[in-house]
Amino acid sequence: MELIFWLSAFQIIFTYFGYPVSLKLLSYIVNVEHNNEKTITPSVSFIITVYNEENRIKEKLKNTINLDYPKEKVQIIVSSDGSTDRTHEIVEEFKNYGVHLLINNERKGKEYAQAQAIKIAKGEILVFSDAATKLDKNGLKQIISNFSDSTIGCVSSEDKVITKSHNETGGESFYVRYEMWLRKLESGVKSVVGLSGSFFAARKEVCEDFSSVMQSDFRTLLNTVKKGMRGVCDPEAKGYYFDIEDNSKEFERKIRTVLRGLTVFLSHLEFINFFRYGLFSYQYLCHKMMRWLVPIFMIFAFSGNAFLSIGSISYRILFLFQIVFYSIGLGGILKADLNKFLLIRISSFFMIVNSSILIAWIKYIKGERVLLWQPSLRNY
Repeated sequence: MELIFWLSAFQIIFTYFGYPVSLKLLSYIVNVEHNNEKTITPSVSFIITVYNEENRIKEKLKNTINLDYPKEKVQIIVSSDGSTDRTHEIVEEFKNYGVHLLINNERKGKEYAQAQAIKIAKGEILVFSDAATKLDKNGLKQIISNFSDSTIGCVSSEDKVITKSHNETGGESFYVRYEMWLRKLESGVKSVVGLSGSFFAARKEVCEDFSSVMQSDFRTLLNTVKKGMRGVCDPEAKGYYFDIEDNSKEFERKIRTVLRGLTVFLSHLEFINFFRYGLFSYQYLCHKMMRWLVPIFMIFAFSGNAFLSIGSISYRILFLFQIVFYSIGLGGILKADLNKFLLIRISSFFMIVNSSILIAWIKYIKGERVLLWQPSLRNY
């Protein structure tokens, strides 16, 4: 029981802290930083996937049209996944600006809509974005500059979660900042293991084997690695989106996201072949699978600690610490006002994330899969 407890505790700590420390140490040995200061202007297909976005699509298109990039080199495609509101009508208003509306009458999912857009894409570089994401004026030029390095196959933006008052707060924002920090470390060692689905770019050849049923940001990164290239995160290419409006809906979204990620990971186990993919296999396992195993380790650590606390004061203190940590997290979930305190905010989001992962595992084992998507409602 002691072995179970300590191994579980070690796995949790290593996943969130040990892994990034190992990346920092590796960066002193293997440094693959690239230079993206060279301005290049290849042809670009800017793909926006939408489903019932009548409230946001106008602002998104205005933002996209005004991006600082040669207009004659940008093809804007709005691919509608069976929208039933006024989205199509609004997009048609931008026809004179070169915006092409692609209507998929039957709703088959975000990746299917993206796959259909790729078929008509003319650009050397494909850029994918959501209607909820706003870019800086130089955002497109910035993310494209990374492709001056021939080893780069895809590029992720840096997510910025903001509130109505334009401050970065909340558990979601804290977790996003942690993810962005981790991606910077991964970029400096080998490759990122995931892309920001709200804003990322890839060479067209990387998207040749595009799946219409698998998570596009994750699958695109794997296609990149398979072709001998790598993915990076550019902290200067920012994608801004507002915080969530309904926490319960966001919990459901996290379950879907993890379930889709598990589907991709377990369909591509060849990437854990260290002899073929080397350091990337280490990153692949640590960032993805070990992260998704944390709720299992939490259960083992808690139950093992409960058993050991019966006859040991030391283990009793550790068990009390776990109870307090989870209690304040539960308090933050039940009473949102408490999340103004950093520790409560971190604890509650930690519990939400890992609860969603556990439920996603259960759904995956039961054979459930996710094809359709529902854009998150956010505070504007």
